[in-house]
Amino acid sequence: MNSLKDIFKKLISNKQSKIGVFIISLYILVGIFAPFIAGKYNPNDPYISKQHSFSPIPQKPSLKAPFGTTQNQYDIFYSMVWGTRLAFKISVTVVVISALIGIIIGWLSGYYGGLTDELIMRFTDMILSIPSLVLAMVIASILGPGMEKIVIALAFVSWPSYARLFRSEILKIKSMDYIEYSRIIKANSFWILKKHIIPNAIYNLIIMASLDIANIVLMASSLSFLGLGSPQGYADWGQVISMSRNWIISSLSNPLEYAHIVIIPSAFIFFFVYGFNLIGDSFRDIFDPKQTR
Repeated sequence: MNSLKDIFKKLISNKQSKIGVFIISLYILVGIFAPFIAGKYNPNDPYISKQHSFSPIPQKPSLKAPFGTTQNQYDIFYSMVWGTRLAFKISVTVVVISALIGIIIGWLSGYYGGLTDELIMRFTDMILSIPSLVLAMVIASILGPGMEKIVIALAFVSWPSYARLFRSEILKIKSMDYIEYSRIIKANSFWILKKHIIPNAIYNLIIMASLDIANIVLMASSLSFLGLGSPQGYADWGQVISMSRNWIISSLSNPLEYAHIVIIPSAFIFFFVYGFNLIGDSFRDIFDPKQTR
């Protein structure tokens, strides 16, 4: 079993993981120091983006707005900085909720088997058969816009993958001798789960979670782009692109003139996803060397 020290050493031992750690470290620093980097436009809710005026024409980068503004004059720099913290807040919350639900459901299914396993897995398969983004769109449209609604929608479509993974790990682990010995000494199911199953299955969950953070940010941005995510005016990467798209596809404007209002938020999303994918691949190489490419 790898210690945290060994994991860290391996994580920074190759170029790919170093790049991923560096990129995500920058995002973490931006998220932590968002109040000092961009200030707080609304003290009651800092995620409400800074708005300079109500003009429908986007503005180019300037000293007043370093990354320029979208239509209705929402500050892109402010949205990118606070959007970084929002991306972590949504993705980490969804991953934690999904993993906890997946562990419980997967444990009940894999450990007890029989009819319990059959009912749970058929329901899980039903959810997995629907494209995640489509199902999230349906749930988000029913619940309405809002950060809590996004978390609920994304957690609902994310937990089945964790449940299936954890169930498969339990099916491998529960036939081991130490599980049989634990049953012989009358250890209860929860003790076996905590002592043996989770420690042996946690590494694959870490790999999935690190990759899932990137996927969740993409889905959250997609929902906001479609108007199903954060409320209007929020510092959200997907919403910034949504408010900018008319100025890229409009035949009345030069596409290059307003390219920055799409390129900047797209770059923030791209590097966030890229960094977590690099880290996820590195975790896979560390925890499962047989899959090393």
